[in-house]
Formats: sequence, C-alpha cells, structure tokens
Amino acid sequence: MRVVKPVDVQSCRTVFDDHFRVVEARLTYQRADGSTSEPRRMLSFERGDSAAAVVFDPARSRVVLTRQFRFPTLAKGPGWMLEVVAGSIEDGETPEECVRREVLEEVGCEVTDLGPIAVFYASPGGSSERIHLFHARVDSSAVAGQTGGLASEQEDIELVVVPLADLPRLLASGEVVDAKTIIGLCWLVRDAQI
Repeated sequence: MRVVKPVDVQSCRTVFDDHFRVVEARLTYQRADGSTSEPRRMLSFERGDSAAAVVFDPARSRVVLTRQFRFPTLAKGPGWMLEVVAGSIEDGETPEECVRREVLEEVGCEVTDLGPIAVFYASPGGSSERIHLFHARVDSSAVAGQTGGLASEQEDIELVVVPLADLPRLLASGEVVDAKTIIGLCWLVRDAQI
C-alpha cells in the first residue's frame, strides 16, 4: 500500500561535492498522527542510482561473483567484498544498459538473457541511491581464474566462480555481507530451487 503524505521543503543546498554529493534540506512533513513535524534539518548522500546483476550460467550451473576492495568496509569488516556485478548508471543510460555494460567490463561476458529481480533503496535513512537488481544469463566458459574490470577506472576485480549447488552454504557461511548480493543470491536459490 503506497502512502503519500505532504512534505514542505523550505530549503535545499549542496554541502559537499567531490565524486559524491551531500545535500542538506530543511523541511517539515505530516507525522503519523496527522500533525506537522517541527522544522528538521536532514542530509542525503547523493551517489546516483546503480544497477546490479546476479550473473549465472545455467548450462554450467554456476554463478560468477566479483571480489573487490571496498575501503568503507575495512574498519568493521573484510575490506575485500564478495559481490554481484554492479555499477553506477550513467547519464542517459537505462538500468538494463548499465548492467549489460558492467557484465561485459567486469566479467568479460555478453548477457544472453536479462530479467528484473527488484528495485530497492540501499540505505534510505541517509542515501537516495536505488539499486536496480537483475538476473543475467551468460556463457561463462572463458571466465575461470580470470580478473576483470577496467584499468582506466583502476578496477582490480577477482572473478569468483561458484557452483549453484554451493550457494546455500555460501550464504549460510556469513562470507557474503553485501545486501544486493544477499538479495540476488537468495532469489536465485529460491528460483533455482537449490
């Protein structure tokens, strides 16, 4: 059930702009009891929308994941994250075009079939980013043991090939701590009835 309540944005300004942006707004909104909130200062981390895909090869019964260094996770976690293929949607690009481009850049495979899984906010309390999550079928015969990514973007991507039958164990192990990857792999486990 979609609920739309009045919001009055009195001001909005960019307070940080360097690769990502942080926007500050001053606003009021209708509260759950129908009254109007006190004026509030709110911040939003603006990084744009992203597209991601569970890359799988049904002929070989396997998934291709990526492992990359992610600085924001270093202080509290692994630093190197096991993830589905993902990237930022560029201006004028559809989420589907982004996924096809990212799969080719990161994995080196052409997508043969693409379908939607979900669209969701990564962290709606602080960020406007939405992730468009897909499933992408590929022929992964040339993938094993390779690295991916674009040197021009300083990407250092290890490709990790996982048999479909191993996905429940991988999910239960706690090694996958990225939300879009957990959502995508759970969808695949359910869809493939592993």
